[in-house]
Amino acid sequence: MGTSKRLKKDRAFARSGPISGELILESGAIFKGFAIGARKSVVGELCFNTSMTGYQEIISDPSYAGQVINFTFPHIGNVGTNLEDNETYKPFASGIIINCDISDPSNFRSIKHLDLWLKRINIPGLCNIDTRSITSLIRSNGAPKCCVNTVSKKGASTRKILNQITKWPGLNGLDLAKEVSCKKIFRWNPKKIKPKIKIVAIDYGIKHNILNSLQKFDTEIIIVPANTRSEEILEFNPDGIFLSNGPGDPKATGKYAIPTIKELIKSNIPIFGICLGHQIISLAFGAKTKKMFQGHRGANHPVKNMLTEQVEITSQNHGFVVTEKSIPKSIKVTHKSLFDGTVEGIEHKSKNIFSVQYHPEASPGPHDSHYLFQKFIKMINKNKKNAKKKKY
Repeated sequence: MGTSKRLKKDRAFARSGPISGELILESGAIFKGFAIGARKSVVGELCFNTSMTGYQEIISDPSYAGQVINFTFPHIGNVGTNLEDNETYKPFASGIIINCDISDPSNFRSIKHLDLWLKRINIPGLCNIDTRSITSLIRSNGAPKCCVNTVSKKGASTRKILNQITKWPGLNGLDLAKEVSCKKIFRWNPKKIKPKIKIVAIDYGIKHNILNSLQKFDTEIIIVPANTRSEEILEFNPDGIFLSNGPGDPKATGKYAIPTIKELIKSNIPIFGICLGHQIISLAFGAKTKKMFQGHRGANHPVKNMLTEQVEITSQNHGFVVTEKSIPKSIKVTHKSLFDGTVEGIEHKSKNIFSVQYHPEASPGPHDSHYLFQKFIKMINKNKKNAKKKKY
């Protein structure tokens, strides 16, 4: 079927008539709207994202597992969806909340209406919701537990739904990294390049565009599951080790991830971490993490590079943060948020290890921080050069 015929079919299906749905908060507050996407009832933590573009990348980011995304930008879905912008093979977001009705897609890359794409990936959503009011509520009271209900309320009274919300444990103490991680080792080389550097990436919920950003430097990337032991990783004889982004409470990975990273630190192989990877590195060095009041999610967050005094506009998605007072003396803070002063980056003073809380690969967002991938590659090359010198 051609693209134009497929889009006409999508439009007809998407316009089959509005179905009522509701967002129920743990406080008992109810926001009524129209159902989009999958017809189901899901519980999660409500958060908001301020990005004006890139909704497909946001929804398909594995770091949103267990969360309902409230988009502050009113027009979501106007460019449809495509095959190139997915950040994972299987999205894990619990649901989405948008303000306006989804308009017909208008973009040369679009192959599917957002409503139909959400149905295909089994994610429910609501439109015609006052998203500004929800954002204000989160900013005032913190991120609440909630339920997105897009199915009939037969046998599912508000009281029963509130009971389900209460029983859900929330993200504190919840290990979601193992759930979104790959189950088998695989290699990333879609462009069939001849690699010069071998990197093992530990998948806690890795985004495709992180892998693409690393491969621009002619790298062979071996992706391993979140619970892979250090001995297995070192058997690949990697030049560098990458720790990915991911969802959930970083402390909940303490049984498998943190012990592994402690061992990998001893190997003196360069290590770079992003988001959850940054938090796990920090925990491995003895620092502490805590849950944030509302989190940082958007593509317009200013971060100060403490080493250069420059400001980077960054893409962010995290609900936990490393507490600065807990960071040991062997670690220096390299980046800080200009919104609230929280830690956005660290670097070991004597080892080839550094990490950032934000997303330098963007997708969506600005490219101010792409230099961090280059920094990692330079670190690897320097380490390889020094290793050769020691042999002779």
